[in-house]
Parts: sequence; C-alpha cells; structure tokens
Amino acid sequence: MDQFTYDERGATDRPFPERFDGGWPSGYTVMVESHELPADDPSAPFVALTEGILAWELHRRAGLTMQPDAERAAPGVRVVSGLGVGPARIKAPCRVIWAREPQLDGAGRATPGQRGGFGYGTLPGHPVTGEEGFYAELTADNRLVFICSAYSVPSSPLFRLAAPVTRLTQRYVLSRYVKAAQELAGLT
Repeated sequence: MDQFTYDERGATDRPFPERFDGGWPSGYTVMVESHELPADDPSAPFVALTEGILAWELHRRAGLTMQPDAERAAPGVRVVSGLGVGPARIKAPCRVIWAREPQLDGAGRATPGQRGGFGYGTLPGHPVTGEEGFYAELTADNRLVFICSAYSVPSSPLFRLAAPVTRLTQRYVLSRYVKAAQELAGLT
C-alpha cells in the first residue's frame, strides 16, 4: 500500500458544525471555498450532491479523469485523477482518508445539520503534498452549501517553480467543481 506523502492527515475531516476558519496544519497553503446552492427544498439536492461526490461524479463532471479502486469513495480507496490530455496529462494519486454518507430521517429525507462527502490525501507521484476535502452541507437552517477545502505544498522543486501555475489550475478546477456541484444537485 502506498504511503501518504505527508504526516498531518485528517484536517479536512470536518463534520457539521465544525468550522473551516482554523485548525489547519502549519506550513501549508490553505484554500477553502464555500458556495451556497439555492434550492426551495434542499433535502433531495443535498442527497444527490453527496451521492455524486462519493461516486466520483463531481470530479468527472469537472473534467478530470478518475481511476479509482472502488466505485465509491471510502476510507482506504486509492484513486488516480488526471488533468490534461495525452502526454500532457498530469496524474495525481490519492487515498481516501474519510467519507461521510448522507443521513436520512424515517421519511427518507436528509436531516438538516450535516455534511456528506470525502477527503483524500496525496500519494507518491502527486504534484502537491497534502489533502483535499469535498463536502455537501445541509445547514441547520436548511440551506445547501458546496464546500471544497485543501491544504498543500508543492511536492518537489520542479513543482515549486510551477506553483503559480498550479494555483491557477487549482482555481480553474475549483470553478469546474462548483458548476459540477450545481449539476449534481439538479439546480442548473
């Protein structure tokens, strides 16, 4: 089993109502993006978004290739994502650290005050070292929010030189994640 490329694991595991404005390992660049997805009744969109995140569809719809060891994200599952085309494709191996399924009440509706999704950490060969989390949140006051968090540093001197491009690429992919989250929730 591939070893993680960093020691500070698990900081993306933030069950509701844990906040995202602190508690990150020092020495990393931290990114947290939160986007409310307006819905009249957010229960079904929350479940659909969580299921899409766990089934790798968020990533696929954002334009990444995904080669997972399993159909759903679960602790221990290895996945290699890819961005680019042909020989210019950058491969990014990761292993899932935590995953959270949607919690439903007796009527099959999502209970407010929860987050679903998963977080994964980098393995050898990834261009950065660190962790990323993907969350569907159903707030206590019944709003749907998509959140992405990451803490990372370049994995090698070459990638340190390319850090500005890497950050731009991360921002671009994040914008694609937001669009994919809206689609998965059925809100486009």
